[in-house]
Amino acid sequence: MPEGHTLHRMAATLQRSFGGRPVRASSPQGRFESGARLLDRGTLDRAEAFGKHLFLDVGDQVLHVHLGLYGTWPVSPAPAPLPVGAVRLRLASEQWYADLRGPTACDLVGDDGRDAIVARLGPDPLRPDADRERFVARVRGSRSIVGAMLMDQSVIAGVGNIYRAEVLFRHRISPYAEGRAVSAAKLRAVWDDLVVLMQDGVRRGRIVTVDPADVDALAALDVDRPASDDPDLDGDDDSLAMRRRRRSTGAYVYGRAGRPCLRCGRAVRMAELQGRRLYWCGYCQRPPRSTRVSR
Repeated sequence: MPEGHTLHRMAATLQRSFGGRPVRASSPQGRFESGARLLDRGTLDRAEAFGKHLFLDVGDQVLHVHLGLYGTWPVSPAPAPLPVGAVRLRLASEQWYADLRGPTACDLVGDDGRDAIVARLGPDPLRPDADRERFVARVRGSRSIVGAMLMDQSVIAGVGNIYRAEVLFRHRISPYAEGRAVSAAKLRAVWDDLVVLMQDGVRRGRIVTVDPADVDALAALDVDRPASDDPDLDGDDDSLAMRRRRRSTGAYVYGRAGRPCLRCGRAVRMAELQGRRLYWCGYCQRPPRSTRVSR
């Protein structure tokens, strides 16, 4: 599933391409035909992301999109070709077109519906109106493990599997530590780091969490490692050489199970947590004694 930086980048691209002008809307697949008719020839006033949700204000309609695991919505130069495959929604102008494929949600929700969706979400580190202290209080007030809470969109919106693993490693926090065992100061540092990392992700179009001073050392450890196949780490370049170069500058622990930790040399661990793969260093990220879990 795309992480929050991807959705914010997508919203900015849609706004830049279609904002302030009428758009043609259609549903070649047919599953959103009635909604597309209501959007057709409306003016795109605003495209914005909140966590992993997209909202487009088109005329007097509010379009809600959640890409889920398989959704894509690239913007390409016009003229648009004949649709191929299951295109849920096509937006088009004289200069651009964007084909939405495979989303979990694509519906018209109105202002009340948008408010209801946003109300279920935690603060989003990429939004200027985000409340850091709300995140801190929620984590500190819980016995749930912090590795699970960082993936809970009602606690913090937009963080996914890669940012979860990497920010915990960067701050030497065990994913199995209870939220209440992590200090408020450390959680504020986690939030502030996520703001910087995710803003960088928006600019690059991919996730980079490795500090420049560590790039060469990490690349040396991974010289024989196969190229990644994760678009959030690799961006949209299909070149094998480019993917290998990007991989070596991307992540400290994510996707590196069994590889040596850059800090201590011990093998990076991997486990299943709530249906997702969790990566961490068991030595560098030891939990407080009172909350240690045998892993």
